[in-house]
Amino acid sequence: MRSLLTAALSAAFLVAGCHAQQNPSAGPAVPADVQKRVVEQLRQSFNVPPDVDISLGAEKPSDFPKYQKLPVTFSRTGRTTTVDFLLSDDQKTLVRLEKYDLSKIKLPEEVAKDFIAKEPQLTAHRPVRGDANAPVTIVNFDDFQCPFCSKMHQELFPALFDQYKGKVKIVYVDYPLIAIHPWALHAAVDANCLAAQNNDAYWDFADRVHSSQQSIGASHDAKTAETEVDKITREIAGNHKLDSPKLDACLAKNDKAAVEKSIATGDTLGVDSTPTLFVNGTKLEGAQPPEVVKQAIDNALKAAPAK
Repeated sequence: MRSLLTAALSAAFLVAGCHAQQNPSAGPAVPADVQKRVVEQLRQSFNVPPDVDISLGAEKPSDFPKYQKLPVTFSRTGRTTTVDFLLSDDQKTLVRLEKYDLSKIKLPEEVAKDFIAKEPQLTAHRPVRGDANAPVTIVNFDDFQCPFCSKMHQELFPALFDQYKGKVKIVYVDYPLIAIHPWALHAAVDANCLAAQNNDAYWDFADRVHSSQQSIGASHDAKTAETEVDKITREIAGNHKLDSPKLDACLAKNDKAAVEKSIATGDTLGVDSTPTLFVNGTKLEGAQPPEVVKQAIDNALKAAPAK
């Protein structure tokens, strides 16, 4: 039988998503020889695959006498998860113990209720794909630079969207992970400049950028990537015959306020990774397989009031 930690690690690496970086540093670093023993103990005890990197953060005060909290980060192919252990003061004993505050855990129906209450402020004036009167609304917290968002976008469009034609409408809201995706915020601002003039231009931008992430970021230089995003924005604007001076003024203004407000609202809803979908309030985190999204849509359709 797999341990709880092994199961948790498997889940973390299977349900893919872009996560905001965590900073495990706080107190003094663990001595190198102790770090080696901790890493080896974890590999042996939890059968951690060799391609998973294990790194230790600095010790932090814990709630348990004679033990310090030790954050351990497991990483593989750009995905990371951090798990807290306890390390004894004499640094000879490692303990895996999780403490939960049950008063803070939200049930799915509570999450949905909270989201539905905030949905109007999130989706007001946002571009919509699909029938505005569709019984199911999918709200996607999206990051234009996140590879898992790209994967989710390709799964939503066109196959899943076409399958539920007339039954779902899809709204993207901005949640760029600024700490790890340096040009994502710029792309969100550009997309909103297009959306201010034309709904379809926004979705053309979303399609184009999600499918072109690698070429946009090929230089690994944020400014070069932003220039490429601006080029795509103007090209799409030309295709839709938008007001060029108005677009140029919007791009020059580079107003981040709407994006920052969207991020803040996402934070209050417990969003901390992309993509995060809400299907009529039901929360789905990470690039879920199509069958999971379909099940959420089917459940929402069953629960929707008959017309």
